[in-house]
Amino acid sequence: MKVATNKTQRVTMSDVARRAGVSRTTVSFVLNDKPGAAIPDETRRRILEAIDELGYRPNAGARALAANRSGWFGLITEIVTGPFAAEVITGAQSRAWGDRRFLLIAASEGDPTQEAAALDQMLEHRVEGLLYATTWHRAVRLPKAAREVPTVLVNCYDAEGELPCILPDEESGGYKATRRLLDAGHTRVGFINLDPAIPAAIGRREGYERALREAGITPDPALVIPGWATADGAYTAACELLDRPAGDRPTALFCGNDRMAMGAYDAIKERGLRIPHDVAVVGFDNQELIAAYLRPKLTTLALPFEAMGTKGVDMLAALAAGQPLDTHRVTIDCPLLERSSV
Repeated sequence: MKVATNKTQRVTMSDVARRAGVSRTTVSFVLNDKPGAAIPDETRRRILEAIDELGYRPNAGARALAANRSGWFGLITEIVTGPFAAEVITGAQSRAWGDRRFLLIAASEGDPTQEAAALDQMLEHRVEGLLYATTWHRAVRLPKAAREVPTVLVNCYDAEGELPCILPDEESGGYKATRRLLDAGHTRVGFINLDPAIPAAIGRREGYERALREAGITPDPALVIPGWATADGAYTAACELLDRPAGDRPTALFCGNDRMAMGAYDAIKERGLRIPHDVAVVGFDNQELIAAYLRPKLTTLALPFEAMGTKGVDMLAALAAGQPLDTHRVTIDCPLLERSSV
């Protein structure tokens, strides 16, 4: 039974030592499970009972200083409130918990000043490693302080090429999306892409063109139009593609994200065409609130945020243990999720 104490008075290690009739050093050895400390079982039992009775809670900061190990990994991300936040956090936390570690999470909102402040706070709390995750695949530059602990980038890469990173396999995703449409019998496949200059757009277009060439089809640049990652942009692009003469019009559309697929759906239906009978559609991202609720439901590629979060902690754990990484650039497969739009 715990002894009632004054809530404003913190129970100390010395209080535990007095209750158990041992030295403060002996209590510290038991709390930190010090190797080689020959503590009799009876003494250990008395100390643990005293801790329970007094409601003693060790000072995590002091223990981290003593052991040079806090049990925490940090996660700085701009996507805490985004559609994929739960996935990357779930993947990272589940893997961390397997090693009895926790995540200290800071939302950056993409603000460099806020990110630098979050990094300083995490280093003050002696995190053993750091994950940095972004909403979209791009190059980033982290403050030099990020090099003070093992750091792994998720869905982005270091512009200076120093930090390890985990990225979605954009080219494979574009290939699989296009291959699915070709396998359904389509030979005129339009591609409504993201901003053409970003890594995701470049990779997905490379996969799209590779699939066409493998099928013996010469890629037609006129069938590739940017939708700029928005539903409105994709609506305009789809209208342009679908208003071509019948022989030149695509019978399938690969959209670079699910928001653009939503805009393409509107353009298709406005023209009295049916999905997938007249025009098949494949998206990308698997943004659940869109893909699962469009009618018909959208076949799409999933961005592997949970898998990337899990792999990030795997890499951090290895680095924190002083183990070398097999590679500093890991790509994760984007699975195809079949629904009803092909």
